[in-house]
Amino acid sequence: MAAEQGASPVVEFRNVNLRYDGAWALRNASFALYKGGTVIILGAAGSGKTTLLKAIIGLVEVDSGDIRVFGDDVTSLSEHQLFGLRSRVGMLFQEGGLFDSLSVCENVEYPLVNQQLEQSANSGPADFEPRVREALRFVELEAAIDKFPSEISGGMRRRVGIARAIVTEPPLVLYDSPTAGLDPITANLIMALVAKQRDVRNTTSLLVTNRYQDGELMARYRYDPERHELIAIPDGEASAAPSGGTRFLVMKEGEIVFDGTESELLASDDEYIKRFGRHGG
Repeated sequence: MAAEQGASPVVEFRNVNLRYDGAWALRNASFALYKGGTVIILGAAGSGKTTLLKAIIGLVEVDSGDIRVFGDDVTSLSEHQLFGLRSRVGMLFQEGGLFDSLSVCENVEYPLVNQQLEQSANSGPADFEPRVREALRFVELEAAIDKFPSEISGGMRRRVGIARAIVTEPPLVLYDSPTAGLDPITANLIMALVAKQRDVRNTTSLLVTNRYQDGELMARYRYDPERHELIAIPDGEASAAPSGGTRFLVMKEGEIVFDGTESELLASDDEYIKRFGRHGG
């Protein structure tokens, strides 16, 4: 991969292990993700996908191994240092993870408030409204700024979750099952927004999903800001990008059993890995 020649990974796992009650949550997990690149994580329920995401920002403490994010060793950071790290990482939680008691505006500005506290700034929350509106405009939901999560659809809540994840303009965004439970049309809309964020802002992206189609869209399309739409990536162009383009990981019982391109995923003869390809995912 071109990205491995001289560039430092944005995220790197080296032989990471974690066990819960005797079962592997992460088992000798190793991979690297470079600036502007995308990693799609597939696997059966309970295979360790969400645990891997949480380990990146120190929400779970691993038993052994090294995790580096922006060059920092996550496993050795204090809680205060982790707070600073998390301010540079956007996170879309499962099903959006919005606070029901807060308005859309308050939900989206939440990371900005935390970032302000970390930086000991003195400006008030009202200063955040232009940035909140910009993030909501990015996901085409500015008109919902004063609504509450209970007043909008599931797909809209997921889009608000994306706005909250990107409002601080983080260089790294983690997506935990962004299309789970959505109809195919809404799911494709959500993935188009993920691709838009990656391509407009050169964001490094790591995405957990149960749908092969989510990874297929990220691997085969890019967002054209002039045409305001997704366009197909010419064959061979994405994998030749400095970031390495879009790669797929498949997890099983905490172990990464596949790490490669879309074409390599589809060509695998392994019965478990085949479950997450075009006809199985």
